[in-house]
Amino acid sequence: MLRQRTLKQSISTKGVGLHTGARVELGLHPAPADSGIVFRRTDLPAPVTIPALAGNVGDTRLSSTLTAGGASVSTVEHLMSAFAGLGIDNLRVDVAGPEVPIMDGSAGPFVYLLQSAGIALQDAPKRFLRIVEPVEVRDGDKWARFSPHAGFRLDFTIDFPHPVFGSENRHAVVDFAEHSYAKDVARARTFGFMQDVEAMRSMGLALGGSLQNAVVLDETRVLNSEGLRYDNEFVRHKVLDAIGDLYLIGHPLVGEYAAFKSGHALNNRLARALLAQPRAFEVVTYAAEAEAPRTFPDWQLKPA
Repeated sequence: MLRQRTLKQSISTKGVGLHTGARVELGLHPAPADSGIVFRRTDLPAPVTIPALAGNVGDTRLSSTLTAGGASVSTVEHLMSAFAGLGIDNLRVDVAGPEVPIMDGSAGPFVYLLQSAGIALQDAPKRFLRIVEPVEVRDGDKWARFSPHAGFRLDFTIDFPHPVFGSENRHAVVDFAEHSYAKDVARARTFGFMQDVEAMRSMGLALGGSLQNAVVLDETRVLNSEGLRYDNEFVRHKVLDAIGDLYLIGHPLVGEYAAFKSGHALNNRLARALLAQPRAFEVVTYAAEAEAPRTFPDWQLKPA
């Protein structure tokens, strides 16, 4: 059977929060089968546990924030995306601060961290959420939709009035029957515009942002001296974000996600809309690997 996964051993790292600018320690710890992904604020007088579920998402301004018990953890999407990409089902995430560290602005450092700790198979079947009926949400001209598909495929289009965003890099299709999360998605960095920085900082956001953890654009060009990691890095990062936001459903997906100009708020609305319509999905397990649709090729890597 396809089995659930956790880490072989605990591992930790430190970094700066993108929006708070605070130095944060992050610890990842193995967890029992069927316990899911759980965040724990360890810096509080009494640690608060927050399950990584779509229903616990509060603020979605520029990131996804989990809230419960009077505590919150923001900017969880890149870490959740790495968990999805490497098939991690159960984990305790200790965060000594209000925000997951931004690292280099991508999920790449988290993938490295998970691989360094090693991945362990558990004695419980991996549960997938399979889309059986379309579900769609809209906000003006923005939309996001789930459709049935024998695998996991994302089709994303962005639209920014900026000369860097030509027709050739506005759209990306990532099909995990063919693409590797670690190679084709994980290294795509978050991005922003110089003219928005002052406004964000006046709102208490982007206080830890820099050219070391984001792709920054002025009126005409990319300011990072090293350029882009992918020709369409901007839209690939939106795919990375969506994978993390959607993993808050609680299970890996079997289906297609398509979106136009979606972000954290609309992704969360779509996840909640799906969970509110039980007839639109079913939870499935696979007794043998050959029975399962191809989703993330990275899952086929042998655990350490």
